[in-house]
Amino acid sequence: MKRMAAAAVALALVCGLTHSAAGQGIIAPGAAPEKLADGFKFTEGPAVDAEGNVFFTDQPNDRILKWSVGGKLSTFLQPCGRSNGLYFDRTGNLLACADEKNQLWSIDPSGKATVLIADYNGKLLNGPNDLWIRPDGGIYFTDPFYKRPYWKRGPTEQDAQCVYYLSPDRKTLSRVAADLVQPNGIIGTPDGKSLYVADIRDKKTYVYRIHQDGTLSDRKRFCEMGSDGMTIDSRGNVYLTGRGVTVFDPSGKKIARIEVPQRWTANVCFGGKDRKTLFITASKGLYGLRMAVKGAG
Repeated sequence: MKRMAAAAVALALVCGLTHSAAGQGIIAPGAAPEKLADGFKFTEGPAVDAEGNVFFTDQPNDRILKWSVGGKLSTFLQPCGRSNGLYFDRTGNLLACADEKNQLWSIDPSGKATVLIADYNGKLLNGPNDLWIRPDGGIYFTDPFYKRPYWKRGPTEQDAQCVYYLSPDRKTLSRVAADLVQPNGIIGTPDGKSLYVADIRDKKTYVYRIHQDGTLSDRKRFCEMGSDGMTIDSRGNVYLTGRGVTVFDPSGKKIARIEVPQRWTANVCFGGKDRKTLFITASKGLYGLRMAVKGAG
């Protein structure tokens, strides 16, 4: 019996999953992370379009790439303003945290970019990093400060590292959370009622209540872990990144850990025609993992 138990644990580790992951029923039976493409410098910001194609950035190489539902890799846009986090709006435009000039962009299907946000109160943002669009089109994004070697600017002009909200008409930008050390990953629930924000430097993730006017309240500690990027599945489980992928149920209980054979896992999203493949941007590679659950929404 001991020998059989040891073999089961070994199999789980070989597959890149912890033993607890297999017991939660969120990963397809026998599935393991598969490298889909490599040769990048640092992958980030995966986002899924209406068809299930996944777009992601190779940030140091200043390009946005597309992994099609047919399994083909192509370049969507290069240069791309050193884009980092990405998210599709309901009209098919790709919103991008354009890090080169600390802006927020909207990129149409042809690749034409429009600057949505260039500053806050007349001062440069720290560097928009990741974003989420709520059902009515309002946009939340994190603005941590990571000094870049390609910046042609002085020191940070903002007095804090915050979360911002851009109204659905894209006319009003406001700070909605200034109580974090270094916000990074961000994701909301499909009903638009809750927002998860990872404070990567403080190694914590919080959940906020979302109000109709975009403001946030009732901050609660969700878990004792920060994150670079985040996503949610159809059961409300929250996926955090960094060293592999760690999954928490809606109560904040850790239920799974997915090992990825790269130095750092930056971000995740669900994609594919059925939204049941977890796409993982990890350092120099793009990985896929078949799941038993779908992405939320």
